[in-house]
Amino acid sequence: MAHKLIERARSNGTPLIEGDTATFVWQGKQPPLLIGDFNDWEDGTPAALSKVTATVWTYSLKLPADAYIEYSFYENEQRVADPFNPHTSPDGFGHFNHWFYMPEGAPTPLAVRQPKVPRGMVTRHAIATNDLAAGKQRTVYLYRPPTDEPCPLLVVWDGPDYLRRGSLAVIVDNLIAQKRIRPIALAMVANGRQARVIEYGCNEMTLGFLLEGVLPLARANLNLLDAAQPGTDKPMGSYGIMGASMGGLMALYTGLRLPHIFGRVLSQSGAFSMGSNDLIVYDLVRLGAARPQKIWMDVGRFEWLLGTNRRMQALLSARGFDPVYREFSGGHNYPSWRDDLWRGLEYLFGGEG
Repeated sequence: MAHKLIERARSNGTPLIEGDTATFVWQGKQPPLLIGDFNDWEDGTPAALSKVTATVWTYSLKLPADAYIEYSFYENEQRVADPFNPHTSPDGFGHFNHWFYMPEGAPTPLAVRQPKVPRGMVTRHAIATNDLAAGKQRTVYLYRPPTDEPCPLLVVWDGPDYLRRGSLAVIVDNLIAQKRIRPIALAMVANGRQARVIEYGCNEMTLGFLLEGVLPLARANLNLLDAAQPGTDKPMGSYGIMGASMGGLMALYTGLRLPHIFGRVLSQSGAFSMGSNDLIVYDLVRLGAARPQKIWMDVGRFEWLLGTNRRMQALLSARGFDPVYREFSGGHNYPSWRDDLWRGLEYLFGGEG
């Protein structure tokens, strides 16, 4: 049995998947521990592999049929490579995690550039922060869709990460070509690196940088619709704002603070709480007036932020904001956000024009 396990691991890669069960395999005299999306990485309780023979060890885990999972073996407080799984993805903190999909999961085909699909133009810009953000300058990538018509703007926190790791421009190109969303422009704003948590922690200075730096840059270089939505007594902005994790928090905060500009919010795995402490965004929802904004929220079922996202969705609904909320079978990482992103874009910008 052990010999066949190692043969299958070498031939098929690990984990070995049968139905709803993924089995991790290790060969060696002593097994490492196993950490991943399913047990909260180093902050959770590592999984111990079971002995099959003196040199073969396994651990089995039941997962949703469409799950995307990242994991690593862990020994002496260091991550150890899985020799049977060549698939790795950067986690943004200097590590490379192994990954796999369960049988009904797959990368979204929208993240792959298709032949003959018109491509938008991405340009790189540097703008002065004017002491409203960390550093003297900040990088912003602008995306101009393949159209001559004016279009709404979507501002993206952690923009370069969404551009590179989330394939955002490719996804938007494909959605526009398939007429699943109207043409939109993008302003993808780089974060402040070590200052990211401060800048995205419901920070009014960041809103000032957005209003005084990012939006003027976008208006000067892109063919945009006016931000206000005409024809209503309380106009909501036609622009969108999006982000993930702390960026997801800042996306909702921006929409709540500047609804006349940003009437569409896309929050992925929003970090609305820090440990047991809820951030001020809860008070803005609880004490503010409900607005007819379009809000999309998604979060992974294997995340420590699942609870705070459920509570925020319930509070938004109770206060009359009517968000669309979805839980995907994944963790806190860009491949999971990338694969689910098209749903939020379709909700916010589909079926118009």
